[in-house]
Amino acid sequence: MNAYIFPGQGAQFSGMGLDLYENAPQAQELFEKANDILGFNITDIMFEGSAEDLKETKVTQPAIFLHSVILAKTLGNNFKPDMVAGHSLGEFSALVANGALNFEDGLKLVSQRALAMQKACELQPSTMAAVLGLDDDIVEKVCGLTEGIVVAANYNCPGQLVISGEVEAINRACESLKEEGARRALVLPVGGAFHSPLMEPAREELAAAIENTAFSKPNCPIYQNVTANAVTNETAIKENLISQLTAPVRWTQSVQQMITDGASLFTEVGPGKVLQGLVKKINRDAQTASATFESTI
Repeated sequence: MNAYIFPGQGAQFSGMGLDLYENAPQAQELFEKANDILGFNITDIMFEGSAEDLKETKVTQPAIFLHSVILAKTLGNNFKPDMVAGHSLGEFSALVANGALNFEDGLKLVSQRALAMQKACELQPSTMAAVLGLDDDIVEKVCGLTEGIVVAANYNCPGQLVISGEVEAINRACESLKEEGARRALVLPVGGAFHSPLMEPAREELAAAIENTAFSKPNCPIYQNVTANAVTNETAIKENLISQLTAPVRWTQSVQQMITDGASLFTEVGPGKVLQGLVKKINRDAQTASATFESTI
């Protein structure tokens, strides 16, 4: 069975999507439509902007979404998913690709999500840290014993877990995790504590937007970050999307469940190959590939 997976924040690069724009009329049309919807020329930043330009939250999330979704659409009949999943932001790309959301609504939600998360980040100093070389239960235990807000945020693969919370609490947790034997506990250069209770203001803001957006029955199941299980019910999809901002990304568990349910090939749709690497670390026997567009012009 074919599983298609969609990357999240951090996969961006200068020049992303330019090959699609130059070689596929359908892609060019969608990129121009995106410029109109967003109210600024995101294509200029994607195609010619610096790494610094692309790191701006209001740009990063829509840019990755656009690259992933437009690539999926230009694949035509070669895009035949039996199941989909997306890492954090990638969940929105996956939902457009599997027919649960239309392109315009998906882009508007991603843009609103980015701005709401940015606002939440500005309310309180917060950050995230990558923890390598410890079992999940040890990391969870340390987070629970640390003073302040610090939680497990991204279960990326066995031995790689990202924690999220208040700056001081993250620093304290990192020290404790090193004492527990972590190979590394490294504070990340991010603007805030994504997938933690500190994102509650953003969750509330995005909830209103999601509730007012029409979702359709998806063409295939989506394995959502919050549950790591196959979901096809529109109401459940909405609820999980809303919960996602303050809940952990259960990527390890999602991939394991997809394999249990018959996934034999994981194709990454969008910039980079980060998710393929994680899939291989979760199950080294899993087959992975990158979605590639071949110009017919």
